[in-house]
Amino acid sequence: MTKRVRVRFAPSPTGGLHIGGVRTALFNYLFAKKHKGDFVLRIEDTDQNRYVEGAEKYIVDALNWCNIPFDEGPGKEGNFGPYRQSERKHIYKKYADQLVASGHAYYAFDTTEELDAHRKDHEEKGKTFIYNWHNREKLNNSLALSKEQVDKNLSSGMDFVIRFKSPQDQKLSLQDIIRGSIEIDTNVLDDKVLFKSDGMPTYHLANIVDDHLMEITHVIRGEEWLPSLALHQQLYDAFGWEAPKFAHLPLIMKPVGKGKLSKRDGEKLGFPVFPLSWNESNGYREEGYFPEAVINFLALLGWNPGTEQEIFSLEELIEAFTLERVHKSGARFDPEKTKWYNHQYLQQKSDEELAVLFEEILKGSHTNVLEEKNLNDIIKIITLIKERATFVKEFWELGDYFFEAPTSYEQKAVKKQWKEETPQILNQLISVLVGIDDFSSENVENIVKEWIAKEELSFGKVMAPLRLVLVGDMKGAHVFDILGIIGKEETIKRIKNAITNIS
Repeated sequence: MTKRVRVRFAPSPTGGLHIGGVRTALFNYLFAKKHKGDFVLRIEDTDQNRYVEGAEKYIVDALNWCNIPFDEGPGKEGNFGPYRQSERKHIYKKYADQLVASGHAYYAFDTTEELDAHRKDHEEKGKTFIYNWHNREKLNNSLALSKEQVDKNLSSGMDFVIRFKSPQDQKLSLQDIIRGSIEIDTNVLDDKVLFKSDGMPTYHLANIVDDHLMEITHVIRGEEWLPSLALHQQLYDAFGWEAPKFAHLPLIMKPVGKGKLSKRDGEKLGFPVFPLSWNESNGYREEGYFPEAVINFLALLGWNPGTEQEIFSLEELIEAFTLERVHKSGARFDPEKTKWYNHQYLQQKSDEELAVLFEEILKGSHTNVLEEKNLNDIIKIITLIKERATFVKEFWELGDYFFEAPTSYEQKAVKKQWKEETPQILNQLISVLVGIDDFSSENVENIVKEWIAKEELSFGKVMAPLRLVLVGDMKGAHVFDILGIIGKEETIKRIKNAITNIS
């Protein structure tokens, strides 16, 4: 019988969730949903010294905003909780003791001072100190000491750690779904600490025990954990447990040059590296990105669907996703491509939905304009300007003239478009506009064009200055669409203001 797929995302609450962590969560989520499995959130807070208040809530909020919520975890208790390692610390000691009893681990009583002295001695000889098979029986541990001395140390309350006994002269054959077969010489491995003197497990022991007890079938995590794969596989073997399948994701690389994407890159180049704001750093949400756009571009950082398709709904990603198509090499982060994705998603949204979002922005910074414009007006405005927008927040800059009359006029445009006869022509135009009852865009356009033809005027002599007086510049939507939205009274008022101020 095939096991139900269970994956976990296991961040440490030591700060804001980096966008690389979100991608790890996303790939876990996609894999779980593809196989009708479970996506588990486990908070790995064994290092209490680095614990940051609010970080766990941030992780949960970020996953929810990205629309990749966990099935089990803190606050969503399943059958495998608790889901914070700090609440599971009573579990780990017996497993550490089990490894000692089976000969796969040992007590080490070396003090920090003793280990520092060994490291310094090795450095002076041009060597690197590694605690493993070649020196462990000369150090202060239960492999070198008599049983009586070990018992005496333990009963006296002497500080100790429990180290894994890495084997000598063996070749480990490891399997990774993304990277294939990996061979490791055990002679280069050190005897990692599994249980610390403060009574807490290290990541390595807690991670293995929790994955086993939570029946995790696939461990999908970042490339930085690849060096730990040998130890983790050995721990499964030492316990006699079936190991999950492993998949190590490629790094997300800097936009320029080599190296892993960092918060500093975002600060330097002006793009977010967090899904939500964290401390002084704005997140993708605060910058105006849609969560669907963030998920889409993250999915294609290090994974290729095997087609030319670039825009994927979450459901399409779930359907298409396979670990076998995840790349081995790092994926370069492209801030401009992230904006491209947001532009695509903005264009897909209905004008009604965008209007509601834009109205919220107006309520925060331009409340005065809402007295004259209702939601239907805003919908019409968005229809005219959204094609040029990447973010909803850009609507104001693209269409402020729909809401407010210009208070100044672009000087180059004035010099080019405002001729001696312009005030006279515009005053004639006012006379035409006054007599129009149906001030819809189409009707006004027909009447004005008929008037221009009748008067044998140059189209440019009328329309260019008209745009200037309405907008303050030679930009903006179709002139008659502007007239239709701002209305007769406001149109005439703007023309008169310009004649007075420019002339």
